[in-house]
Amino acid sequence: MNFKYIGKLAFSVLSVALVFGKANAQATISGTQTNGSESNNIVTAVPFLLITPDARAGAMGDAGVAVTGDVNSASINPAKLAFLDKPYGFALSYSPWLKSLVPDINLAYVSGFYKLDDRNTIGASLRYFSLGQIQLTDINQQDLGISNPNELALDFTFARSFGKEFSLGSSLRYIYSNLASGQFSSTGQVRGGNAVSIDIAGLYKTSTTLFDKNTILSAGANISNIGTKMNYSDGGENYFLPTNFKLGGAGTIAIDDFNTFTLALDFNKLLVPTQPIYDSNNNIVSGKDPNRSVPAGIFGSFSDAPGGFSEELKEVGISTGFEYWYNQQFAIRGGYNYQSPQKGDSRYFTLGAGLKYNVFNIDFAYLIANAQTSPLANTLRFSLLFNFGDKKGLK
Repeated sequence: MNFKYIGKLAFSVLSVALVFGKANAQATISGTQTNGSESNNIVTAVPFLLITPDARAGAMGDAGVAVTGDVNSASINPAKLAFLDKPYGFALSYSPWLKSLVPDINLAYVSGFYKLDDRNTIGASLRYFSLGQIQLTDINQQDLGISNPNELALDFTFARSFGKEFSLGSSLRYIYSNLASGQFSSTGQVRGGNAVSIDIAGLYKTSTTLFDKNTILSAGANISNIGTKMNYSDGGENYFLPTNFKLGGAGTIAIDDFNTFTLALDFNKLLVPTQPIYDSNNNIVSGKDPNRSVPAGIFGSFSDAPGGFSEELKEVGISTGFEYWYNQQFAIRGGYNYQSPQKGDSRYFTLGAGLKYNVFNIDFAYLIANAQTSPLANTLRFSLLFNFGDKKGLK
């Protein structure tokens, strides 16, 4: 059995386990999640929504909630769209995803924005995730045929600035997940899952002087994927969306007229229930019941880990990165992403570059990880951005 077949099998088990999982499921989904992390006791639907599609942020260790915005800002902090200085633009991003496991998985992202006036900006984006062609099997390894599972998210964004330092933004998102449509489970025929969610975000930035250099300090926050649960069949399990809280800061210092340096640091935490520990009689012996409402799941996510406060800390991921621009035409980027080995074990370095010429930018990101242990090793991301019109300032 070769390595690519093992990868296909892992995703087959993942897809079917998600669709046919029992309502009182105690175990985590085995294998690798579609966002590249290992399974753990935080279970959600559509983990692809946690993937950063933007190559610029991807090159900075997936940090960027407070970094200067661009066309792809809605994917990490929609409030940043309010401070864009061009009237309109669009971008295309693409990544051959998890190619160390399977050769035909990919993530595509299309986004655009339009400034209604100096303070108000609207945007839209489409994220499409294809798992390629998969041989489906059930939990007994019985052949269920060939499937072409895919997932997508369609966003509409509005952002407004309140002066030159503060902005708020929100995205309305429709999510569709087609993992094994047409198959049958004990609860009936499996269908594509649908959900609706919103993002709520803010950004604050201020100009100051640091080391006698002009500096912009900023702080940003985004709570994404607050929405309805997802279901794949009548009477089946209702799965939480990957509601995620991202909080971070950034500092950009103008060294001189040609050289600019940015340093960013983000913290991330999933705002969904942590699965408790059960005994042989299916009674909870540690932790809290995960079968609760979305608001209860969000607020309870800070205190429901079976291991207490120490386990809650492990659920916080860290992303940090830097960006260097020469003459606002050529950029070099790098970063590091950390996730606890008990909470996904997604740990890697990133590198990337950017080129700005006239109306377009091109960004590239490369993920560095141990190819023997990480399915994300050697992942590439590409973004092509277009900005049009004269610069517009805030009044």
